[in-house]
Amino acid sequence: MISVEDAAARIRVAFRPLASESVPLAQAAARVLAEDVTARFAQPPLPVSAMDGYAVRSADVAHPPTTLRILGESAAGKPFSGRIGRGEAVRIFTGSVVPDGADTVIVQEDAERSGTAVTFREPARPGRHIRPAGLDFRAGDRLAAKGKRLSPRDLALLAAGDCADVRVSRKPVVAFAATGDELSRPGEPRKTGGIVASSGYGLAAYIDDWGGIPRDLGIVPDSVEALSALPEKAKGADLLITLGGASVGDHDLVRQAFGPKGFVLDFWKVAMRPGKPLIFGRLGAMPLLGLPGNPVSTLVCSILFLRPAIAALLGEDFSAPLGSARLARDLPANDSRQDYLRARTEIRDGALWADPFPVQDSSMLTPLARADALILRKPHAPEARMGDAVEILMLGAR
Repeated sequence: MISVEDAAARIRVAFRPLASESVPLAQAAARVLAEDVTARFAQPPLPVSAMDGYAVRSADVAHPPTTLRILGESAAGKPFSGRIGRGEAVRIFTGSVVPDGADTVIVQEDAERSGTAVTFREPARPGRHIRPAGLDFRAGDRLAAKGKRLSPRDLALLAAGDCADVRVSRKPVVAFAATGDELSRPGEPRKTGGIVASSGYGLAAYIDDWGGIPRDLGIVPDSVEALSALPEKAKGADLLITLGGASVGDHDLVRQAFGPKGFVLDFWKVAMRPGKPLIFGRLGAMPLLGLPGNPVSTLVCSILFLRPAIAALLGEDFSAPLGSARLARDLPANDSRQDYLRARTEIRDGALWADPFPVQDSSMLTPLARADALILRKPHAPEARMGDAVEILMLGAR
């Protein structure tokens, strides 16, 4: 068996970023940038007012009270076209361009207007209530870096920079098939002694959430003939995943089915719980990831190994969302496998606490669905007491 860290590293280096494509900004949410994006214009492009009031020369109001003549107004989209001289002012509104000659804005609450004249009783320093050109960013500034997954906030920023289209990595197509004679889909007649194939639904949602395109190849019987047909069904995909078929007996079945198809094994079995039986290799040019059939093991291994693989295909800057918490109950010493305990977290007195579910059987999906973190316990970790610091992997985070 190899370690979790070694398995994750070997999987990640096996993938390279896919080709890029240009998409409209409106369709770029959660896509990963294939190149830096720079601003086409400064924001704001010209000095603008931060308040409603009057644009004046600070020298004219240095010794109040001062009465100035109003030349006109500057509104958003309708800037004042002239220049402010000595003894003059322009009515201005928030977001409007500050007229030439003015170097400060006095808010309307501090002004007394009478017809075409306005009186100020307080001085104003230069630059007051003015947003200078390029306050947010300047033309040519990098707004988002290659490898960044675009958030709604990023989209707003790029739009402000006048970026109508962006180049992003193509979404990887991830084909997957559940294996097992005992499996049926939800709502279908149950086979005698059979179970519902549940893992694929969570897996497909993960693939979509992480930026891939899931391709469900259905349920495959436990036979060499059925498994041998998978590579052709997965043609055009960037990665093929099998759910099940990675345990000791099934390992031989996989080798029989895929060996003639050019399968080259990289590793099999990882020192972890849940998820020990895991296969990784290549079917010619297509990577193959054989996940355990146990539903909890499938999803935990997806988080640990498939997520980084998709990130690598996207060229995404990715690191696992690890953190630290205080343990809410005692734990016994660990054995030689790295443990991932389903847990719920809460804040107590300003500290984050993680409470592992008392039963961690890997067939139980209820604790996984209710968990928001996995407690990571290294191989041969000693007993842990309530209140000890433990490493956690947050669930639900990108």
